[in-house]
Amino acid sequence: MPNIKSAIKRVKVSEKKTEANKMKKSEIRTVIKKANASIATGDTAESLKTAQKTLDKAAAKGYISKNAAARKKSRLSKAAAKAQA
Repeated sequence: MPNIKSAIKRVKVSEKKTEANKMKKSEIRTVIKKANASIATGDTAESLKTAQKTLDKAAAKGYISKNAAARKKSRLSKAAAKAQA
């Protein structure tokens, strides 16, 4: 554990940010799982829209990279199109 005041603060801030990132990434995984489950059942519209919105927000806030969000959205839409066809 650090002794210097600024180092102590950095540790606290780092832990807080790590916790926020974990929660957000967990939320992203949950939304994607729900979207995949709804695609499997055939109801794609609402869950796909929600998943894309969540991914866009996460990319804008920096929780995941822009390319990762685009890749995940692309895979979801591809799966939805395949399920409808």
